Amino acid sequence: MTTSEGLRVVTAPAGVVTSEPGGLMDVLGVAAVVLDDQGRIVLWSPQAEEIFGWTAEEALGRTAVSLIVAEEHVDLVLELFGRVMDGGEAWAGVFPIRHKDGSSRPVEFRNMRLQDERGQYFALGLATDETTLRELERDVALTVGLVSHSPIGLAVLDADLRFVLVNPVMEDITGVPAPDHIGHRVQDIIPMLDTDAIETDMRRVLASGRPVLDRIRTGRTAADPANDHTWNVSYYRLEDPSDRIIGVAVSVVDISEQYRAATEAAEARRRLAVIANASVRIGTTLDLETTARELADVVVSDLADLAAVDVLDSVLRDDDPADPGHGPAHFRALAVASAYTTDALAAADPAGEIAAYGAQRLVTQAARTRRPILVARVQPEDLRRIARDEQSAAVWERAGLHSYLIVPLIARGQVLGVLDLARTRNPHPFTEDDVVLAGELAARAAVCIDNARWYQRQRHAAVALQRHLLPQRPPQLAGLEVAYRYQPAGTAQEAGGDWFDTIPLRGGKTALVVGDVMGHGLNAAATMGQLRTVTRTLARLDLDPAEILQHLDEATHELEEIIATCVYAVYDPHRRQFRIARAGHPPPVLAGAGRPPGLLDLPTGVPLGVGGVPFRTTTVDLEPEDRLVLYTDGLVESRRQPIGDRLRALLDLLTQPRIPLQDTCDRLLAALPPPDHPDDIALLVAEVS
Repeated sequence: MTTSEGLRVVTAPAGVVTSEPGGLMDVLGVAAVVLDDQGRIVLWSPQAEEIFGWTAEEALGRTAVSLIVAEEHVDLVLELFGRVMDGGEAWAGVFPIRHKDGSSRPVEFRNMRLQDERGQYFALGLATDETTLRELERDVALTVGLVSHSPIGLAVLDADLRFVLVNPVMEDITGVPAPDHIGHRVQDIIPMLDTDAIETDMRRVLASGRPVLDRIRTGRTAADPANDHTWNVSYYRLEDPSDRIIGVAVSVVDISEQYRAATEAAEARRRLAVIANASVRIGTTLDLETTARELADVVVSDLADLAAVDVLDSVLRDDDPADPGHGPAHFRALAVASAYTTDALAAADPAGEIAAYGAQRLVTQAARTRRPILVARVQPEDLRRIARDEQSAAVWERAGLHSYLIVPLIARGQVLGVLDLARTRNPHPFTEDDVVLAGELAARAAVCIDNARWYQRQRHAAVALQRHLLPQRPPQLAGLEVAYRYQPAGTAQEAGGDWFDTIPLRGGKTALVVGDVMGHGLNAAATMGQLRTVTRTLARLDLDPAEILQHLDEATHELEEIIATCVYAVYDPHRRQFRIARAGHPPPVLAGAGRPPGLLDLPTGVPLGVGGVPFRTTTVDLEPEDRLVLYTDGLVESRRQPIGDRLRALLDLLTQPRIPLQDTCDRLLAALPPPDHPDDIALLVAEVS
């Protein structure tokens, strides 16, 4: 066949490798011209026509001097021709020729003498365009220089992915001399790397022509078999001028130092993010168990697969516990968390349980020495020092525990407990950097846990005081049946200053009191006790309710910076009347047996401790089975709903079919306050008999 460039491609016999048009010889366009011993042209190739402009018909039989040599160069050409033909010298160089169009052009020549079987001599001239040749020479020189002196590792592999060229830097990277690369596959030269992935990238590039850039590879080579290196690798397909695929080029840059620095920087940022996250998530409440869960949740999402927070039982029982001695240590598990669903949770102590660990156990040693203990790579014998028993050790082993870290929780110089960290799914062992991070988290969390511990002690003391100061059982009252409840604030069981009281008076009368001292804790509970005592003392004077509140207001002033609300009612069974006054307190509800419940329209008054405003008493007539409901604002206040909606909800509950007083109290407390209500509640219900 004939190509578009005018070359005729002949099918080669078997075993002969052919070249497609467009190769280097075709780019150069080498012309062949043969002269006899008289200087006449006897052979003229098609490329000669391209270079000199003359066709074969025009050139054959004519002397080369007359056809392509300018007159001023004739003597020189004849001299050179004589040297070639007479002396057999070869000559190479650039000579200006005369083109058919009359222009002069530099042409690169290679001239030599030929001899046929009869002993006759001929001159063979091989010629190519000098400009094209110089361009190719510069390209080749540039390419060779770049490959040889490049600071980047360079290699070329053929279409079968066998090395055909490597530069000195690539030799340094692989640790294999350049000659030993040639003809070999990647796995023969760098077997310690993932050669399957490398060849997959190369084949993808050969097939698609799209380069693969900036592929990060990490591993070891014969140049440094003891240490990991990281390289940035790119692959490019190589094609000749006729677009024939001839192989793939590889560039490799060792970025180990940069990669290590970037990795360390990323790790530092991650650790700072973990600490920042912990600062936000740990200690959101003063509840001990919640704080422990927050710590466990933070570390399993960022540091460990499983985490447990165990506190010394003596810390929870004693105000000033001593550090663990030389015997077994008793720990109470406060929280256990896992980053994924796993049976390994069964190997940890369940939250709330107490476990005794002997002196040889790591948890005991960490608490006793006040130092973290790192088992970077857990061996079978280590499991017996980690787990609470043989069964738990077997669970840990099945779960794949391979790295373990335990850090003491220390706050204000006191060992509170330990933070246990385990890795089962994460393939990397704990490092010394992880020890530092875990220690930082443990130190921050320990302060929060200690605060929660002390707060819990005060809270329990306040609740105990509150319950001790309030009535324990309903008294026998003339003409009244009563029921009451006290409920501390929310899930934290926090005591406040709410109180209620029923006080028998002379003449069969009964005083009913519900009050609320602003604040929480021991101070509020103690203040409540003082006001309750004053109220009981004043009640026995049989004063008008407004006068009682006036005296309470004065007493509150003497307690300094105390504000309280109160509703005070006196029931007279002979008249079936309530005389009521209130000091900034929520309005009572009157629920009749045959009429809907409603809020009593009473003068609001100002809270106790404000002063300067008189209180007023209101008389309310009653019928048998009428009920008076007194309560503190914790029953009806909510952050999510207006107070009007909450009061209507209270009335709706009291509209439901009537049930016994005790059950009525339970119904109201179950339905009205949210689970996390922020205030304590006092509730008193009285029914006229």
